[in-house]
Amino acid sequence: MNTLEQNIRQCAGFDFSRQEIEGAVKNGRLLSMEIELSLRCNFNCLYCYVPKDADYDEELSAEEIRHAICQAKELGAKRIIILGGEPTIYPNLLDIIWCIREQGLEAEMFTNGTGITEDLAKRLFDENVRVVLKLNTLDDALQDMLAGKEGASKIIKSAFYNLTHAGYPSKDAFMAASTVICRQNVDELPVIWKWLRDQNIVPYFEMITPQGNARHNDTLNIFPLELKDLFIRLANIDCTDYGINWEPQPPLAGQRCMRHQFSCLITSKGDVMPCVGVTIPVGNIRSQALADIISHSAVLKDLRNYRNTIKGKCRTCEKAGNCYGCRGAAYQLTGDYLASDPLCWENVTT
Repeated sequence: MNTLEQNIRQCAGFDFSRQEIEGAVKNGRLLSMEIELSLRCNFNCLYCYVPKDADYDEELSAEEIRHAICQAKELGAKRIIILGGEPTIYPNLLDIIWCIREQGLEAEMFTNGTGITEDLAKRLFDENVRVVLKLNTLDDALQDMLAGKEGASKIIKSAFYNLTHAGYPSKDAFMAASTVICRQNVDELPVIWKWLRDQNIVPYFEMITPQGNARHNDTLNIFPLELKDLFIRLANIDCTDYGINWEPQPPLAGQRCMRHQFSCLITSKGDVMPCVGVTIPVGNIRSQALADIISHSAVLKDLRNYRNTIKGKCRTCEKAGNCYGCRGAAYQLTGDYLASDPLCWENVTT
């Protein structure tokens, strides 16, 4: 399979087959797990889900993280997704990656590029780590502004150079670019999309979840119908220029966010949550086994059984078989994780 074909599989949501996902739902299993190593970060992104007053006390030890990874494997997980804060400033990053790989699991890391030297890029490549690098714009000043850090664009460009020279992207070295969709970059996004596709880098364009810093930066917001126009334009580019076909739906362009069917998040303090947007702790791995938390959580059961529990227009939408909007946006804006997604253009009354 060549890299373009891999991108098509990513875009179509074929990382996990429908059969695998249905099996995970039926048996209360996992296919992936997200874990925050620490909330510490050297950027202060205007849209970050981590609030400015984040508490860094009593974060998980490296041993606790390794134990959580082993528990995820026992539940069927095939991939561990490393989040932060910024993972590359976590002192035990490579030890955690080696733990993931020793368990026979895939490792995926979201990063702003800090610390991705030539040496680290080569180590990530050698361990087949899937890398998702922050890239919100090709404009240096705008990137720095959105990241809340002078020199952020330079850091990202250096990381990009080191990663590509280490061998990313390639058949065994998946690379994507994480891009938030906001008022300041929306006109540029089709150009960035094509630029990434031409380099066989998967575009991971995501609507902003209204939480954390984004709550205090309304100038980032885009109206739902504008988002619809953007998603349609990107879908047309893929269809016409790359032979990739996908149905526009929130919150990810070209991909489906059905993570609550087969995944969960462990925060830096050990809380288990459905995802970074649905900030409802359903247990803590310091006091309970992960398997017990997942099997007994009414919240997780509701989300896995969403066809019978979801409310409003999301329930009756013709796309409901493969979409339930953004549960994070629903929860953050309404307080109800089963409410219709207020940011979905299908729910907008014209």
